Amino acid sequence: MTESNLPRAPDDRRRGIYLLPNLLTTCAMFAGYYAIVASINGHWVDACVAVFVAAFFDGIDGRVARLTNTQSAFGVQYDSLSDLISFGLAPSLIMYNWSLVHLKDINPMLGKLGWLAAFLYAACAALRLARFNVQVAVQDKRFFQGLASPAAAGALVSFVWAVEKMGGDGGGVRWITPVFTVVVALAMVSNLRYYSFKAWPEKVRFLWAILIVLMIAGIALNPPLALVAIFFAYILSGPIMTILGIRQRRAQHASGSRTTDDDDTQDHDQ
Repeated sequence: MTESNLPRAPDDRRRGIYLLPNLLTTCAMFAGYYAIVASINGHWVDACVAVFVAAFFDGIDGRVARLTNTQSAFGVQYDSLSDLISFGLAPSLIMYNWSLVHLKDINPMLGKLGWLAAFLYAACAALRLARFNVQVAVQDKRFFQGLASPAAAGALVSFVWAVEKMGGDGGGVRWITPVFTVVVALAMVSNLRYYSFKAWPEKVRFLWAILIVLMIAGIALNPPLALVAIFFAYILSGPIMTILGIRQRRAQHASGSRTTDDDDTQDHDQ
């Protein structure tokens, strides 16, 4: 038997990547890159819509990988790099080109603060993705620690889209956008708890069905305003859920302490 006819060991197999999930990830990255180009050319609505298209492909690539059993470490890392472009760089550059750049018309120092706010957003998105990657094995699947980068990007671009829809422009809201950009950026790297919707139960309360119908109707009637309302409500849900969680843990701790004290008292009486 010649050497060429010998059976190959498993380690000698040709390495490759799964096509379908990584193709979807590439589509997400393409949409994010197009959003950057569109913002440079002043096509604000096109740029905002492109970010939502990127979010759509980002949402299905992982699910397709799990359904087809094509998950890989390469896919995880490639998805993170795509997210950094689509939900980190693209929203920060859209916000800068649309509004933050106009701060330099007031004062050169304010102009520097404008691009620093945009950079802070991009940096926080990178930190958020890196923290998620190292904590994914130990994190509660029901919650995100910090605002997820797609939700943060959606909040920024839906605001841009809504202002444009109402006939405004970035220069008119240049006093609001730096604060808004920084707040959303810090929410990504915070310890606030946000519901992930990944562990969606099979049965939910009827109220959820009504809310979903209302959201769909709102998006159909006025997409930018409805999306702004949805993302703002989701951003506010983080502090609310965190406060409720702290109160619940304190109540459980206090209840446990009282139970322990009662047991100690009974032991002493006996």
